[in-house]
Amino acid sequence: MNKKVFIVVMAGLLCSKGLMAEEQPMSVMGEEMVVTSSRVEEPKKNVTSNITIIGKDEIAQSSAQDLGKLLAEKNLGQIQKYPGTMTSAGIRGFRSETHGNDLMGKVLVLIDGRRAGTGNLAKIMTENVERIEIIRGPAAVQYGSAAIGGVVNVITSKGKKAPSFFVEQKAGSNDFVRTAGGMQGKIGTLDFSGTLSRSEAGEYKTGSGKTYFNTGYDDQVLANLNIGYEIADGHRIGVGYHSFDVDKAGSPSYLSTNDLQSYTSNNNHAVDVSYEGALSDKRWLWTTRYFNGIDKYKYVDPSTSYTSSSEVEQQGAQAQVTFSEEALRLTAGVDWLQYELTSTLAPKWSKYNNPAGFLLAKYGFFNERLLLTAGIRYDDYKVELMPNEGSSRSTDNLAHQVGAAWQIHNAVKMRGSFAEGFRMPSARELAGNIVSFGKTYIGNPNLNPEISETWEAGIDVAWRAINSSLTWFTTDYTDMIETQLTAPNKYLYKNIGSTSLSGIEAEFAWKQTATAWSVEPYVNYTYLLEHKDNATGDDLLYTPEWNASTGIRVQHTNGLSGALNVTATGSSKVQDYERNWMGSTITKGGFSVINLSAAKKFMLDKKEHRGITLKAEIDNLLDRDYQYVKGYPMPGRTFVIGLRADL
Repeated sequence: MNKKVFIVVMAGLLCSKGLMAEEQPMSVMGEEMVVTSSRVEEPKKNVTSNITIIGKDEIAQSSAQDLGKLLAEKNLGQIQKYPGTMTSAGIRGFRSETHGNDLMGKVLVLIDGRRAGTGNLAKIMTENVERIEIIRGPAAVQYGSAAIGGVVNVITSKGKKAPSFFVEQKAGSNDFVRTAGGMQGKIGTLDFSGTLSRSEAGEYKTGSGKTYFNTGYDDQVLANLNIGYEIADGHRIGVGYHSFDVDKAGSPSYLSTNDLQSYTSNNNHAVDVSYEGALSDKRWLWTTRYFNGIDKYKYVDPSTSYTSSSEVEQQGAQAQVTFSEEALRLTAGVDWLQYELTSTLAPKWSKYNNPAGFLLAKYGFFNERLLLTAGIRYDDYKVELMPNEGSSRSTDNLAHQVGAAWQIHNAVKMRGSFAEGFRMPSARELAGNIVSFGKTYIGNPNLNPEISETWEAGIDVAWRAINSSLTWFTTDYTDMIETQLTAPNKYLYKNIGSTSLSGIEAEFAWKQTATAWSVEPYVNYTYLLEHKDNATGDDLLYTPEWNASTGIRVQHTNGLSGALNVTATGSSKVQDYERNWMGSTITKGGFSVINLSAAKKFMLDKKEHRGITLKAEIDNLLDRDYQYVKGYPMPGRTFVIGLRADL
């Protein structure tokens, strides 16, 4: 689907007023509460950056089973999705890190405000999720290294009502089977919410009808649990648990050289314990948290008996206190992170230690219709390597941000901000002396962190049934760490690269309710005005010029619901390793995908929302032959049907 066709589709959806009912009363901006931007819950109308929220209803109507597929449907930026269980997501030309230390990524993934310990979004389930908050743009002051392109914060559900549970069974194309169950509720001062699922899938056919062997997975188990106990009014102790396990996922290589035997196994486990407290007048709020987890990856090639593996142990702590007095709010805190990596590949062991302190401030003028924000963060960073692979080194970074939001009308907000992002050097970049495949890589103790500086300006409108936003941004990304040949087969890491990016982001949703029907057409569109390497002047690799999604969601009070989602991605420059091991640069064409879902809930108890739901999903409705990564085509048209009981 080219840009002209996509615009026609959007226009058709937005002009469908004949399907709409009488307009709703004017909504007041700020009904949605967010926490990601300031680390303190506040109305979205008070935020000075561009934030996208994926709510519980939208998640439920999607056919996505994991965060990777959900963000692919949202299509805010470039997606790198492979067969099996590996997906990275991009925002504003930067992507999350799917292997190893997530400090090395450029888009940060959080679960309930703490690092998920992975940038592979396929490892995070969408069940038991209240909402997902996405900051588009840097959030280094709040969260540290890797929050350059943006932050994805998955906020899990808390039990709120009388105890209930559900069981669900799904089955579909390509031998897909999924069984899930969960519970939620509140008993006195104890709240709980959790989900457990197990699934498997077989190899699939592409849109062109070719069988892509070894693309399935066995025994994928995901779990999420959120338990809290209110020890006093305004004081809650919480325990969260996240788990992802897949015993065997096919690693098929390119379709043209289909590997029939290689496979991977993946694991990600994390637990966190938190305490949230407040004085009765809410002038003082505080939060403390400790978390730890482990992320494992293993690759096996039975034909050659080759095996590689990596393991990342993560632990950390957060503590912050917030003071509010009339128009002033101050939040100060400390973060601590420690990563320990072991691998069969060099470096075979490394350790990262990262304490940090931050201060966030907000002040309101004219009855808080004009809000000014500012923040500063200092990170200290130390790495260690084994003596035969390097040494220990340290570095630091100071990041800043400022912003303003002007509520010019109850329904209209203008905003602007400046924010810095950074990526700390890796252990091998800063302190390594590593021989790999006959080449020596030397760390540089004088390396600076990679730095981004982003300016943005935007407008948000929440008028009657309409919610929309328009944002312009520009980013300078400097001190990129690259290798420089200093002697035959010897490379030194240096800060020598830089890129420039700018673009426009637009969102539009129009939710109309007529008697029993609710109808919501929507559009999301991102267009990069500039995305170039400053040294060569060439477009950045793996960065589409534009991404978009559009569709319509419908609901009826009798339990009937449905969603049609269209994603479209523009062309991009990529390296072609499939046909040329040197990785020659080619243009990868754009593509579009249509997903459709429909559900009917047969109510047993309307007041408690208990009943039996029958759901059907069709992914890639038009059976398109498409691929997020050159040489790795995605499945053709697939069908899934499911039955869920909420009791």
